[in-house]
Amino acid sequence: MIRYNPKIEEGLTTEQVNYRIKNGYVNYNSDVKTKTIGQIIFYNVFTLFNILNLCLGLLVFWVGSYKNLLFLGVVICNTLISIIQEIRSKRAIDKLSIISSTKASVIRDSKNVIIDINEVVLDDIINYKRGNQVIADAIIKEGTVEVNESLLSGEANSITKKIGDSLYSGSFIVSGKCIAKVEKVGENNYASKITKEAKYVKKVNSEIMKTLKKIIKIISFIIVPLGIILFLRQYNIDKNITDAVVSSVAAIIGMIPEGLVLLTSTVLAVSVLRLSKRKVLVQQLYCIETLARVDTICLDKTGTLTEGTMEVVDVISLNDKYDYAEILSAMSRELLDDNPTMDAISRKFNKRVKYTCLETEPFSSEKKYSSVTFKEGKYILGAPDILDASDEMQELIEKYSENRLVLLKNKKDNIALILLRDKIRYKASSTLDYLRKEGVDIKIISGDNEKIITRIAKRLKFKDIRCIDMSKNHTNMNHQLVENYNIFCRVSPSQKRDLIKALKNNGHTVAMTGDGVNDVLALKEADCSIAMASGSDAARNVSELVLLNSDFDAIPKIVEEGRRTINNIERSASLFLTKTVYATLLAIIFLFVPMNYPFQPIQLSLVSSITIGIPAFILALEPNHDIIKGKFFLNVLKKSLPGGLTIVINVITVMLVATIFNLSEDIISTMAVILVAITGFILLYKICDKFNKLRIALFITLIIAFLVSIIGLPNLFELVLLKPIYIIFILLVFILDIGLFNFLSDICEKRIFKYKDKLTK
Repeated sequence: MIRYNPKIEEGLTTEQVNYRIKNGYVNYNSDVKTKTIGQIIFYNVFTLFNILNLCLGLLVFWVGSYKNLLFLGVVICNTLISIIQEIRSKRAIDKLSIISSTKASVIRDSKNVIIDINEVVLDDIINYKRGNQVIADAIIKEGTVEVNESLLSGEANSITKKIGDSLYSGSFIVSGKCIAKVEKVGENNYASKITKEAKYVKKVNSEIMKTLKKIIKIISFIIVPLGIILFLRQYNIDKNITDAVVSSVAAIIGMIPEGLVLLTSTVLAVSVLRLSKRKVLVQQLYCIETLARVDTICLDKTGTLTEGTMEVVDVISLNDKYDYAEILSAMSRELLDDNPTMDAISRKFNKRVKYTCLETEPFSSEKKYSSVTFKEGKYILGAPDILDASDEMQELIEKYSENRLVLLKNKKDNIALILLRDKIRYKASSTLDYLRKEGVDIKIISGDNEKIITRIAKRLKFKDIRCIDMSKNHTNMNHQLVENYNIFCRVSPSQKRDLIKALKNNGHTVAMTGDGVNDVLALKEADCSIAMASGSDAARNVSELVLLNSDFDAIPKIVEEGRRTINNIERSASLFLTKTVYATLLAIIFLFVPMNYPFQPIQLSLVSSITIGIPAFILALEPNHDIIKGKFFLNVLKKSLPGGLTIVINVITVMLVATIFNLSEDIISTMAVILVAITGFILLYKICDKFNKLRIALFITLIIAFLVSIIGLPNLFELVLLKPIYIIFILLVFILDIGLFNFLSDICEKRIFKYKDKLTK
């Protein structure tokens, strides 16, 4: 590769620029990207769940039983919800600014030209001034600047850069100006090398998702051979291919908890909408659940706990002859220093004064002060230990050492000592208190030094401060280290990631908050990652949650929303899994029973929608902030088994009675459908537990809806009106079912709790 060393006043020639472009040495944004809309649609449409249901739908369509295609509506709704939510998140995140400056000032052919940042090439000579963001790694050739590298290193303090020093992409010019030569572009930039390691598909840590996948995986293994054998068995009974296909499809779709997948997606989507009103962008649905299960949270200091700005705490007057508020107001109006100290002073002191400015001297890290000469006199702002070495001043510095100090003076007198400190985010302290009360272990990790972080921790009411300087600890993160300390300072990006890994290896569910490029690796590694919208584009793109107002106090609301979601889905999931239990057991039983399968897809759609779907969706949207207890799969299983087993016993009873009294298939099917619905209502009654007005209204409405359907629309659902003798039989079974259901509930709960460790592995 040919390297150029152009003079700073000439820059590259047009020929040299074209050569660079031709050979690909052009700067470009290599941050972690969001998925394209095409990718989102593809991954949500072509799932095992969708393909399986589509095949079943095609079989039903092939035999012409069109009304039994109703079950595909659930599949379509589930897919649309997932696609719409993910596209919505993509568009929201893409709207956030990628880089502050969209143009670059470069010197080419001895002229100063303004170009797009993606047109900058290797060896370009580029101008930087206060407020610019560095767009590519470069070396300073002329001038001196102060740079904020907090998004890269985590350190909030400005760093002075001189001729020969490196500027890194993603940092900001705080003060001064310089001319620099571009040394690296694209993926070779410092920030890009960090984010490159985060370009992998992250495995979602969701217990609900794992449970659903496990159920679908198990069913997928048995559903094809079981479906084929059941079809052959049903066909051999009466040689009717239409009835055999419809019966087999009914058995198979009954085994698939398609409504549970839709319920989960819908409830999570509702949570997304609720959180969006609180300015929280959810980029991954299941992260709401994960955050509610988190037991350890790692917090980046700068940009998360603090705003990355300073605030004036107090002013100690050192000479009553001067009005320091007037002087500071006049100085803040004239000084254009763009640094946290001057910003804090400007916000605090903004009185209108009539001082006549003659000359200004901007702040520099070398001198450690700035000054303004007014017609009324010259005033200086700077580090007290530099401007006054007296014993009296040293005593004041020692006394107020918990703060950052700035001295205001003139040639003769010290006027005032200004006390500043990092501005902690609004409600950060109360948010941490909330997390502590909920049993969440809090750890602060930062690139700042021990003194600064400890000072912040005390203000955040950390009582047991255990701090370690990771720049002095070069050993690998181990399980003891991450448990023994709660504050980690001088942490490198890779060490942040290793810390998260070590905590996860210790069995913790870990959340991570951050805003900078230096946080990207840790954010990607965490079970749940939360980024501030004010931070880097890379941090936002790898995170599941983005706080659009950068308000840390949104965390409790997310946790509460997660609890409502998990607890309600868990309760409603038992309704759906009941259907999977009885449908699977009945499918196996009818491999050996020489009788037609008693259900059609549309009948199961009726029963499922009234006793499972509708109540599950309504109950899943109720308030519920209870602490999450136990394992999702175990909690659902112990509630669904009694109902599933009760239905299987009911259907077997109907078959025995039908065999004895030679009942028609229509009567068998009708009785079976009614008994399935009755058991569903018993389960729903148990799940509702305490009835309120909504639940009473829901229960009554569902019973009426079912009666209207079977009495008013029997032909649609392939049912018949029953004689009184059959109704009496159903009532007797209903009475027995109550005792049977309670008996099975006791047995299942005792057995499941006895073997819970094996069931949850």
